[in-house]
Amino acid sequence: MNPALSEPLPWPRRRWWFLITLVFAAHLGLIFTLTDRRPVVPRRPAGVPVLKLATDGGEMLALNDPTLFALPQLRDFAGAAWLQIPTPQYRPFQWTEPPRWLARPLEPLGTVFARFMETNRFAPFELELKPAPDLTVPELAPEPAVAAQSVLRLEGDVAQRRLLNPIDLTNQPSSDLLTNSIVQVLVDATGNVFSPVLLPPGSGLKDADQSALELAKAARFEPLVRASAGGTPNPAAGWSGGLMIFEWHTVPPSETNTSAAFP
Repeated sequence: MNPALSEPLPWPRRRWWFLITLVFAAHLGLIFTLTDRRPVVPRRPAGVPVLKLATDGGEMLALNDPTLFALPQLRDFAGAAWLQIPTPQYRPFQWTEPPRWLARPLEPLGTVFARFMETNRFAPFELELKPAPDLTVPELAPEPAVAAQSVLRLEGDVAQRRLLNPIDLTNQPSSDLLTNSIVQVLVDATGNVFSPVLLPPGSGLKDADQSALELAKAARFEPLVRASAGGTPNPAAGWSGGLMIFEWHTVPPSETNTSAAFP
């Protein structure tokens, strides 16, 4: 047997092209046959959360609206007045009544009034330009009470301390009223008065001011603190300041003083 005859012969090129064309045509036929030509409809997703507003949710959302009271809105308290304004109807004025002329003549007008004035008399009218004055008795103010004796008054810290030696003030002889003599004092813890100073302008009488200074120097006040063992005041306890006001009561000067003052 010839070995060259036993081997298969290769396919010719025409056969290969026919086979390739047949396979390609078979693929195209399968594609056109199995293709679905209906329009593509998107599928609705399943299990997706859905947002739904409540029936009365509109009023709650309107409360958070920043323009609720600034702009016209149907849900506010004046929405019906702002957004539903009635249209006024124009009604022109039309005169429908015909004119009515006066039937009576003008000459007899006023005859009734003239007859009334002729048959009636009136009292004369007096014009009073200035009314009569209403005289009343004025109420007199009560006279201020005047002290009958000179008085000492304390002000400041010294007013909280008691005077150990009562001061008797005498009335000052003077033809004029005197103002108060005000003496500024400083009192130590033992009750002694230091550095009395007469504050200006004084009382107006030199003798009264000098008497006020001497009485202030001689004044003795209650000590502030006493020692528990010996019973003596403690000088380091503190100082008290204040005013001693002498309110003078004046009396008429005697004749001898007047003659001596004016020779």
